[in-house]
Amino acid sequence: MTTTEWITDIALLLIVFRQLREGRLDLRSFLIPLGIVAFVAYSYLDTIPTAGNDLVLIAVLVSVGAALGIAGGVYTRVRTVGEHVLIKAGAVAAVLWVVGMGARMGFQLWVEHGGGAADVARFSAAHQITSDKAWVAAFVLMALTEVVTRLATIFIRSRSLAVARPAPVLNRTV
Repeated sequence: MTTTEWITDIALLLIVFRQLREGRLDLRSFLIPLGIVAFVAYSYLDTIPTAGNDLVLIAVLVSVGAALGIAGGVYTRVRTVGEHVLIKAGAVAAVLWVVGMGARMGFQLWVEHGGGAADVARFSAAHQITSDKAWVAAFVLMALTEVVTRLATIFIRSRSLAVARPAPVLNRTV
């Protein structure tokens, strides 16, 4: 793994660890993680291979990312205090985030340094996955989907709190 990959992965992990402490949900809560995954997508997603079973691999890992992201968003506490929406990632949300990030990092380390390249090549040949670009696309899109679905779930939950909150009563003297 390159230094940039380590920094990116650690930054994504720190986002959720930062949310273990309750804080305001604001534009920064959305822009920082979206910016990181946009950078990753721009840096590593050259193409989306469609030959053989490449799209099946991509669809499976995107589905895993969506499941992890939605569950992470559900297990993030969202509440209002006055005019502010506060969020706090619970233990389950943090574990799910670490599992998703750890699986991607672990796979990459195993392939690059743990002797897994030959196993992945055999698996790919047996299942008609045409190149390493399919694996890269699948894992990058998995991360992107996990981040976007988690943020979307938190956003929807925060909006439902705003709708459920009664409007303030104004005292008017006539």
